[in-house]
Amino acid sequence: MLRRVSIKWKITLLSFGIVLFCAMIGEILFMGTLRRISDDELGQQLLTTARTVAQMPAIIEELENPQTNGQFERAVEDIQVVDGVDYIVVMDMHRRILTDPLQQTIGTISRTSDEGPAFAEHTYLSKAQGDLGVAMRAFVPIMSNSNSTQVGVVLVGKVLPSLWEIVLTNRTQILVTLLLSSFFGVLGSFFLARQMKKEMFDMEPFEIARLLLERTATVNAMHEGIIAVDTRGRITIINDKSREILEIADRDDLIGTQIGETGIDDRIIDILTFPEDVFNQELHVGTVTILYSRVAVRLDGRVVGSIMIFQDRTDVAKLAEELTGVQAFVDALRVQNHEFLNKLHTIGGLVELDDREKVLEYIWEISEQREELTRFLSSRIHDPHITGLLLAKVNRGYELGVDVMIDQNTKLSQLPGVLDRHDLVTLIGNLIENGFDALKDIERKQLFFKLVQDDEAFTLMVQDNGCGMSENVKEQIFVRGFTTKPGAAHGYGMSLVQSIVDKSMGHIHLESVSGRGTRITITIPMAMSSSSQVSGI
Repeated sequence: MLRRVSIKWKITLLSFGIVLFCAMIGEILFMGTLRRISDDELGQQLLTTARTVAQMPAIIEELENPQTNGQFERAVEDIQVVDGVDYIVVMDMHRRILTDPLQQTIGTISRTSDEGPAFAEHTYLSKAQGDLGVAMRAFVPIMSNSNSTQVGVVLVGKVLPSLWEIVLTNRTQILVTLLLSSFFGVLGSFFLARQMKKEMFDMEPFEIARLLLERTATVNAMHEGIIAVDTRGRITIINDKSREILEIADRDDLIGTQIGETGIDDRIIDILTFPEDVFNQELHVGTVTILYSRVAVRLDGRVVGSIMIFQDRTDVAKLAEELTGVQAFVDALRVQNHEFLNKLHTIGGLVELDDREKVLEYIWEISEQREELTRFLSSRIHDPHITGLLLAKVNRGYELGVDVMIDQNTKLSQLPGVLDRHDLVTLIGNLIENGFDALKDIERKQLFFKLVQDDEAFTLMVQDNGCGMSENVKEQIFVRGFTTKPGAAHGYGMSLVQSIVDKSMGHIHLESVSGRGTRITITIPMAMSSSSQVSGI
């Protein structure tokens, strides 16, 4: 039901209710103030009346010489009527009542709780609860004219008006105030609601909520990553694809966050704050290559933010083989299968020759060779994935006729802080495979591998005695897409190596002589340094 009511009328009613409530509170406070003022004025009036009665010669004379002739009683009644008080009571020092509107109390002893100080020559005001309500009472001592001693007390009282009586007395003022407050409250609320509705493009809140949900679902359904920031650098839009590509999927509170506090790559932050529009540019973020465009968001000709749209333009099918080493492992399995088939054929031939000693000797020999290499790598390299990769590369080299030599000082106990296993597989796999390619036309093929680390640095070295590189090739070897191999599915491996080294703030040292061989040494600090150290080639 409430949802069908326009937001304009909701705001009007709410604003009017607030104004009316405030007006009523103001009236209540005003009535309280008015009552306090009224009490003060009444108290002064009662004190004046009481002093007048206390100074009447007839009353003083009666108290000094009691005659009970009733002369002063009529005078007191006249003053009561003229001053508009409810009662005037005169008491002697024995607290005997001499005058009172209630005839039955005359001659009795007064025993009210608030009259005590008056018999000690004190003048004061008091409030007391009576049969007619709360009354304001003024007490004034009556002093003798002859010797200035106290001879009695005058009590003048008037019942205070109730709150309702005060409201009725001031009803005109109250009604005018409420009517004016209501009129201007309704008028102001209506114009406020109309302006707010206009600023919301005449949309209702549920329509805005639905639009926001649809927009969120739309940007999250896009295959491209989207990040938008306002002029103060706060994120206003970020979709799921952006979180995935930028590896911040575990953050759910990014909307409204300063982009510099999110851990997003600084280069992306620079792009978003760059004043010029940029289209179709490439950027390496970690191990991912993205193609991005950045444009300023303008509203009424004024820049209110910027938006960056990007996507992973890397050919997943091609790069997955080089990034994850899938193709290398597939090749290793094929090599291993081929190698074992050859060994089985050899064993089968020796069995047919009925040379059991040769069979056992051969099996023992190949078993020892494999176990020795496996034991060495397992004891020196504490990552089974890297051990498996090196075993596969040794077997592949055996098939290709390459003597793969692993340095006896090779050791790996932990990776540098900026590298993961995936990066190291990419580095080792690409460098060894490039070495194998360089040895294709060499008669005595040799490839030397070394992997060492200490507290300061991690060093990887691959050396071959292959064909080497010309100066032109050395200058372009790390350029994405450059290759000396036939076919289109090449030219990515060494550029990936370079990007990983750059990310790790390490450096690559390349030595190559055409016709004599190549040595590539990669050094990466174990801890991230403050600036990149990529050296020239």
